[in-house]
Amino acid sequence: MGKSKSYGNHNSDSHKNKARKWKTKRRTKDLDQIHSDLKPEVATKLLHQEVDFDVTGCAQHYCITCARYFVDMRSLKEHFKTKIHKKQLRLLREEPYTQAEAERAAGMGSFIAPKKIEVTTQPIEEEMD
Repeated sequence: MGKSKSYGNHNSDSHKNKARKWKTKRRTKDLDQIHSDLKPEVATKLLHQEVDFDVTGCAQHYCITCARYFVDMRSLKEHFKTKIHKKQLRLLREEPYTQAEAERAAGMGSFIAPKKIEVTTQPIEEEMD
């Protein structure tokens, strides 16, 4: 008969690569990055961005806590009522990890409970045309 002409016929390998791509495709900011965005000077820059035609909604409608852009003000307001946004607010209430906390967890100090931070939905500025 002879040898088969197909080389590398492992069909499962292509599925593994697809799954790896999908995991990183919709990657969003981590909670500690969002905490740094919640600082007032950074938050004002993010809320008042210049018009960028490459970003959804021309970068004018942005949710800081979820790090997402929206098409218009209406969809942003609807997003504030969703389960995803409320869960993100709940996750952001806990203080982000620090190096000192990691050292305490390794046995180099006594345990201190993480502080709770008050996080609220960003204020909406309505534009009257």
